Amino acid sequence: MSSIAQSYLQPFLDYLKFEKRYSVHTISSYETDLADFSDFTSINYGFSDLNDISHNVVRSWLASLKERGMTAKSINRKISGLRSFFKYHLRTGTIKATPMTKVISPKIPGRLPVFVKEEDTKQLLKTLDSSAEDWRSLNTRMLITILYATGMRISELTGLKEKQVDLGRGQVKVLGKGNKERIIPVGSEVISRIREYQQLKRKEFEQPEEVLLVTEKGKKVSSRYAWELVNKALGQAVTLDKKSPHVLRHTFATHLMNNGADLNAVKELLGHSSLASTQVYTHNTIEKLKDIHKKAHPKEDKKKGA
Repeated sequence: MSSIAQSYLQPFLDYLKFEKRYSVHTISSYETDLADFSDFTSINYGFSDLNDISHNVVRSWLASLKERGMTAKSINRKISGLRSFFKYHLRTGTIKATPMTKVISPKIPGRLPVFVKEEDTKQLLKTLDSSAEDWRSLNTRMLITILYATGMRISELTGLKEKQVDLGRGQVKVLGKGNKERIIPVGSEVISRIREYQQLKRKEFEQPEEVLLVTEKGKKVSSRYAWELVNKALGQAVTLDKKSPHVLRHTFATHLMNNGADLNAVKELLGHSSLASTQVYTHNTIEKLKDIHKKAHPKEDKKKGA
C-alpha cells in the first residue's frame, strides 16, 4: 500500500467507524476502493501528498476502471467514496481544495427493480404455509414471510433479535445502515407466525439464541444460509430474471406503492436516506395509471369505437 494510503486512509476509516458509525462491511468497501486509488496514484504518478492530486488524476483512474470492464454503478460507488474521503480531509485542513468538484459521475442505464406479482406472492405464501414440515422449510417460510411483510434487508433480518420484535404492539425495531433505527408495523398474521416460531424454538433448543431466526442446529442464521433457502423457494414458485432475498424487498415496496401508499412513508419503512432511492418504485404505479387512463378516459373510448 502506498504512502498516501498509510498517511491519510486510517484517520478517514476511523471517522467512518467512530463518528459515522458505518458497518464493518461498508468500511471495508471504502478501504478497498481507496487503497486501489492510492496504489494507482503511487504507481502512475509517484504522489505522496493529497494536495498533488488533481481532477485529471481522478479521471485517469476512473478511465482505467472502465477499461477493466467496471460498470457505471460500481464506478459511481467509487466516486462517492472519493468524494467523502476528500471532503473529510478538506474539513480537517489536510488539503486546500478537493479535486472532486470537476469529476462527473457516469450515467447509469435505467433498470427497473425485479419483483413478484401480487397473485404470485399470495400463492407462494400459501404454498409455504402447507410445506413447513422441518426446521429448514419452517425457516424458509419465516424468511419469506417477514421479508415480504417488512421490506427488511436480509442482513437486517438475520441479525434481528427477539427483543426487537414487539408482539403486543405488532411492530419490529430494525437497525439499518449507519446504525439507524426504524420501526416497521407488522400485521397480526405475521405476528402469529413469529410467536409460533418462538414457541417451537424454545421447545427445540435448551438455550436458544437471542436472534429471532436460527438454523436447525440452533445457531444464528447466516446471510448465505438465508440466500440459499429464499432463492430455492423463489426458483420453484415464480419465473424471474433475478432471484434473491432483495427481490422481496422490491416486492414489498412495489406492492405498497401500487396500493396507494405515500412515497415518503415507503421511504421511511425501507430506511432510505433520500427519496431518490425510493422513487424507483413508482415505475409500476405509473404503468398502472396509464392502464387506468386508457380504460377510463372518454377520449380513449372514442378511439376504440372509431
